[in-house]
Amino acid sequence: MSQNSLRVVWVYPDLLSTYGDQGNVLVLERRAHQRRLDVQRLDVRSDQQIPTSGDIYLIGGGEDRPQRLAAERLRRDGGLNRAVANGAIVFSVCAGYQILGHEFINDLGQREQGLGLLDVISTRGEGERCVGDVLGDIDPQLGLPPLTGFENHQGVTHLGPTARPFARVRFGKGNGTGDGTEGAFNETVFGTYMHGPVMARNPHIADLLIKLALDVNALPPVDDRWYEALRNERIAAASQPA
Repeated sequence: MSQNSLRVVWVYPDLLSTYGDQGNVLVLERRAHQRRLDVQRLDVRSDQQIPTSGDIYLIGGGEDRPQRLAAERLRRDGGLNRAVANGAIVFSVCAGYQILGHEFINDLGQREQGLGLLDVISTRGEGERCVGDVLGDIDPQLGLPPLTGFENHQGVTHLGPTARPFARVRFGKGNGTGDGTEGAFNETVFGTYMHGPVMARNPHIADLLIKLALDVNALPPVDDRWYEALRNERIAAASQPA
């Protein structure tokens, strides 16, 4: 990677792109191009090897059976773990978030081993499904504005001692644990339950990933008027629940 280029890997779009999360790839590409960065995007299907030379890896949500298949193939492949060991950045959503943890409950009702890239464990919630708009405050360490997104999950994710909550919810369920946490992150790996797509609602998340990949403290400003209009609309909707 040079200071003017970025390698972005979209992981298993054939299995984990159920809820429009591929929009995150489009937003990330757009934000990079606006900074005159050359973006090499690679969409890696589940019958292909995960390259270890990417700078940013994106993983979306999916149904229960595709999630299990994705976890099995990612474990066998090992490329994503090697990429993280090399310093790559990973951003995951919903089913992808659960896969990055130590384990989750699969479509067969069994414990499924995850990749262990985040110190979290996911179980199946017993109450109502978590569905609706969410508003939260992202960890101050990341320096980002409030989080807006849409959640749709039955899973409950418990954070271990080395995982920090990505955000604290004002409205919504987040991780479903009742403690107000949403998502998790460590230095280079991020997970969230937010759809939307989350980067369309929160373009500064895309900027954060780009800065981490380039190892810079700031990026040139860009026109955010469209994103801000969408953000304001969805924040207002979340602030006035039915």
